[in-house]
Amino acid sequence: MSRPEGVQLMEGNHACAWGAIDAGARFYAGYPITPSSEIAEVCAHELPAYGGTYIQMEDEIGSIAAIIGASLSGRKSFTATSGPGFSLMQENLGVGIYQEVPCVIVNIQRVGPATGLATQPAQADVMQARWGTHGDHPIIALSPASVQEMYYLTIRAFNLSERFRIPVIILGDQVIGQTYENIILPDPASLDLVERKKPLVPPEDFLPYQPDENLVPPMAAYGDKHIVHASSTCHCETGYSNFKYGTNRQLLTRLKDKIYNYTDEIIEVEHFGPDDAEVTLISYGASSRVCKYVVGEAEKEGIRVNLLRLLTIWPFPDQEVREALGKTGAVVVAEMNQGQLIGEVNRVNASNTPVHLASGIDGELIRPEIIMTSIREAVK
Repeated sequence: MSRPEGVQLMEGNHACAWGAIDAGARFYAGYPITPSSEIAEVCAHELPAYGGTYIQMEDEIGSIAAIIGASLSGRKSFTATSGPGFSLMQENLGVGIYQEVPCVIVNIQRVGPATGLATQPAQADVMQARWGTHGDHPIIALSPASVQEMYYLTIRAFNLSERFRIPVIILGDQVIGQTYENIILPDPASLDLVERKKPLVPPEDFLPYQPDENLVPPMAAYGDKHIVHASSTCHCETGYSNFKYGTNRQLLTRLKDKIYNYTDEIIEVEHFGPDDAEVTLISYGASSRVCKYVVGEAEKEGIRVNLLRLLTIWPFPDQEVREALGKTGAVVVAEMNQGQLIGEVNRVNASNTPVHLASGIDGELIRPEIIMTSIREAVK
């Protein structure tokens, strides 16, 4: 297919692939897995026409290793998977974080654990995205709630990845990935894209992990005149292993601070509904679509409800959630798992606002009546 333009009827996975291409991604490595395989299909067909490369790998371990290598060689790169494949990627995700490799991992979530319900939606990889790889580390994860948003958040994921030199995760789900909706595809030339900073010093003065004023090191590519060494062990600014006391503390502190000092650039939320709500819904992804419907249904019963929708899952929007908790009588967290993000809501609940869970774990989009039941309990 040629690059579609203007108003299009498009599946979420296709929108993700085109968002990546429009963001400048020119390398995809992956292994087909339901319900993300359409992303690979578009990339296999389209990337070569843009001077890019598509590789079907033997598994997801090899897939993330390949995109890390491609990124270190100067290409914007990404992969797509679902829960089982995301599990296999965890060790190399840690490598990408430690080596500060910009890349994007798309996880179109399905029901688990194990094989689970391979074609059905879930949101149960939220904590895996944050803590799945071992060690202390920051991460950025975004959650789209529409096909249009899948396109734009894919571009945003690449921009954040390049800006902060970190793998960025798109936490989609089967509903968003395989739903068809009308979207508007802009002229790619109109997009505001971020490119990784290149070193400005002569090659003889270059230290590959010497940070700039924003705590992010400029990035040379393998094969440039600037010599790069990327180590998966503790390393100093040279990139070579360094086990001296204090080196790891300095490195881990910078990796954390380069993200958490700039959360105002990263965190994005949406407020929906009246300001003076008796109950605030907190949700994300496909579940938040149902919440918007429920806001209207609750109004019919005389209950004022609003919604705080999280587009950024990690770093968790502490301030925005804390403010919402302080302005309402009760909170209902709606998510398609047994309660993962609700723990983060309770963590920042300085006002001791009652927090309830609306849990959808039936292998389908969470039903409005599940959320309404929690709202009624909250206002008793």
